[in-house]
Amino acid sequence: MRLTVVGCSGSVAGPDSPASCYLLQAEHKGRTWSLVLDLGSGALGALQRHTDPLALDAVVLSHLHPDHCLDLTGLHVMRRHHPQGRVTGKLPVHGPAGTADRIARAHGVQGATDVSDVFRFVTVQDRRDFVIGPFRVVPITVNHPVEAFGYRVSVGTVTIAYTGDTDACPALLPLMADVDLVLADSGFVDGRDRAEGIHLSGRRAAEAAVAAGGVQRLMLTHLPPWNDPAVCREQAEQVWPGEVELAEPGRTYEL
Repeated sequence: MRLTVVGCSGSVAGPDSPASCYLLQAEHKGRTWSLVLDLGSGALGALQRHTDPLALDAVVLSHLHPDHCLDLTGLHVMRRHHPQGRVTGKLPVHGPAGTADRIARAHGVQGATDVSDVFRFVTVQDRRDFVIGPFRVVPITVNHPVEAFGYRVSVGTVTIAYTGDTDACPALLPLMADVDLVLADSGFVDGRDRAEGIHLSGRRAAEAAVAAGGVQRLMLTHLPPWNDPAVCREQAEQVWPGEVELAEPGRTYEL
C-alpha cells in the first residue's frame, strides 16, 4: 500500500498544504486502485499532482466539516463537466449520515443542488467494515462535536489507522491497535488549547498509540497553520518511545 499525503493542514488550508486528504493506492487484479481519505478544502488541486481524480475508486470521509469534505464540490464539477465527457458510473462516497445533503448544500448557491448524478453516497456505521478493491475499511466512531469516524484501512497484512478529528476516547485503542502506521490528529497544543471533545494534542495522540499497543509508526497530522509542528512533535516525544513523524504534504510513503 502507498500513502500519499495530499494535504495535512488542520481546520483550514495552510500556506504550504491543503486541508485533510490522504491518497491510498494498491495494486490489485492488474491495475492500481485508489481511494482518498477525506477531500478537504484545497485538496483537489494538489491531488492532481499524484493521480487523475477522475480515476478514483472511492472517497471515504471522516466527517462533514469543510476542511475534510468541501472539495467534493469541485470533484462533482470535474466528473460532470469535463470536456472529454461525463465519467461513466457513479463514484462511491462513504461518509456519515447526511453526507449527500451536506454536499448538496455546499454545492448549491440559491439552494441545495443534488450531486447524486455523479456520486453514490454510502452511509458508514461504527465497526461495519466495507471493501473497495484490495482495501478493507473499518469505521470506528470517535470523539468530535459532529458525528465523526476514524478508519482502519488494510491491504493484506498492512494496516494504517487514520483518526480523523477526535479528542481522546476509548475507541482510539481498537482503532490503533497493532497497525503499521497511525495518522493522528494533532490539532491542539497542550498548555494552549483547553477545549474538550474536539482534537488530540501530540501528547494525547502518543498516549493513545502507546495504550493501544503494537503501533509501529506514529505520524502527526491535521496541523493548523498556527501550530508549530516542532512543539507538537516534542509533546508527543514525551510519551512515544520511538521517532515521532510529521506528515509532509506531497510525500509518498511505501507501507
